[in-house]
Amino acid sequence: MSAFDKIKSGLSDSFEVSATSGSLSKGLGTLFLSILVAISIVSYLWDSEPEQFDVVALTAAETEKVGVRVVRGSTTVAATIGIADRLLHKRGGYLTNDVFPPGIWMDNVPNWEFGVLVQIRDMARTLRNNLSRSQSQSTEDIGLVTAENQFYFDSDSWMLPASEDEYDRGIIALEDYLARLGALDQPSAQFYARADNLQTWLSEVETRLGSLSQRLSASVGKRQLNTALAGDPAATQSTSSQPETEVKTPWTELDDVFYEARGTTWALLHLLRAIEIDFKDVLEKKNALISLRQIIRELEPTQDTLWSPLILNGDGLGILANHSLVMGAHISRANAAIIDLRRLLTEG
Repeated sequence: MSAFDKIKSGLSDSFEVSATSGSLSKGLGTLFLSILVAISIVSYLWDSEPEQFDVVALTAAETEKVGVRVVRGSTTVAATIGIADRLLHKRGGYLTNDVFPPGIWMDNVPNWEFGVLVQIRDMARTLRNNLSRSQSQSTEDIGLVTAENQFYFDSDSWMLPASEDEYDRGIIALEDYLARLGALDQPSAQFYARADNLQTWLSEVETRLGSLSQRLSASVGKRQLNTALAGDPAATQSTSSQPETEVKTPWTELDDVFYEARGTTWALLHLLRAIEIDFKDVLEKKNALISLRQIIRELEPTQDTLWSPLILNGDGLGILANHSLVMGAHISRANAAIIDLRRLLTEG
């Protein structure tokens, strides 16, 4: 072979290797782009909140499933079961503990889930400590003890055990309580619809909504006076604090607080509608039924469709909207109505 032929052969081999490398790089680039598009589509599909459900229809379905009648308390327990079931089995499933894309990159739905979970925990605790007991010295319902413990499991445990598995056990415990509640031969399972029990749960709700209202309104920052010891001249606190502080939610957390509020109010709407049914006699006697319905009316706009792709944080009267302030306004009015309702239950 001549020198010219050797050079020609070497160049040909180099071109073939270069072409092969180029094809491989192009193939890997196409694969990476396809995976990225697929993850984006799945993320878009999962980034949604479940629709509200009819608590009356759900109660009928749940009691029929366990073969019992609908009794006092069935609607509240069934609504709690329905909320927990949708938390775990909505589109995309439970995302808070995801460790793989796209779940690990998403934060709106996980914050919504946390708001829902807090309301489930509060109701499970109230069922165990108050609603199922005739007095403070009565025996706890063992099924509700299990339910409360399961729902207080770590919310972001991926495996061994997974959060979903623990919460599923909580749902099973609530279903067991619902079955015993409606059974004629299980008198130990009770639900006491009393004004003091309702006040206890409303006190929890009031605290949660008050905190959310403050965090939402702090989206634009505000000067706040220290009123921790106001009204009691003998009151003290562990350490001294500034008489005035600047309160502002970091801009990186604005959407987190907003979606936590969305989840909280979504769950509360169902629980309040269930309470309206199970505590109807108490509320009518106190002339407070319309007050409860007003709370529901105040919370309903919190579930309106969010048309903006971003949670905007404009000034209060600026050109751009401030979604946090709008959400905070609805929650503040609902919280004020809850305070009035508690007063009616005490004095009415």
